[in-house]
Amino acid sequence: MGGPSTGRRFCVPLGVRAGDHADALAAAADPAADIASLYAWHADGALYAVLTFAGLTSGAAGTFDSDVLYGIHIDRTGDQLPDVDVWVRFGQNGAGEWGIQVLGLPGADGEVSGPVGTLVDGGGGTRIWAGVRDDPFFFDALGYTDTLSTGTIAFDGTRDGFAGTNVTAIVLDMDLAAAAGDALSLGVWATTGRKSGDDMMINQMKSTLPLRG
Repeated sequence: MGGPSTGRRFCVPLGVRAGDHADALAAAADPAADIASLYAWHADGALYAVLTFAGLTSGAAGTFDSDVLYGIHIDRTGDQLPDVDVWVRFGQNGAGEWGIQVLGLPGADGEVSGPVGTLVDGGGGTRIWAGVRDDPFFFDALGYTDTLSTGTIAFDGTRDGFAGTNVTAIVLDMDLAAAAGDALSLGVWATTGRKSGDDMMINQMKSTLPLRG
């Protein structure tokens, strides 16, 4: 992919994608905090991040929880520590309608908030969206189990075990220059945290998605 107008060039190497769908008992019991997949890419001066959670669901209703805090973290220096933190949470108004709030979105005018299911303009060319989508993650679950049981590779590229299932998604459209600063390489990862009393229980997808120059 071509880089922004600064002349820098970024690309996403193959083999760094990751997915997790209720793979552990604790995750299955808390779908709102269970990260399914994280996707990150850039184009035309924008950095996009899509965090999906609550996989293997059906229907049009999203899985929203005001006690879960979602984080998208960006590492500019390669030290595996975040230099930019974007925080996302959901809440309901008096009518029971869900909304999204995003703090720290690179390039935005400030806090960005609006109703779920609506494309919200954050200023500076940034946008946010949250809602239900068909799960884009592809995996031949039957081929996987057959391969394990027989010892013979049995994957079928036309067979998707996630077809017809939904995820709840957070979609962020950020300014690439504001997110990257002077960096030529970015690491992007996601966390979720659930408030439990005075504590915050943290889940993390630490498979970084570097954008290397």
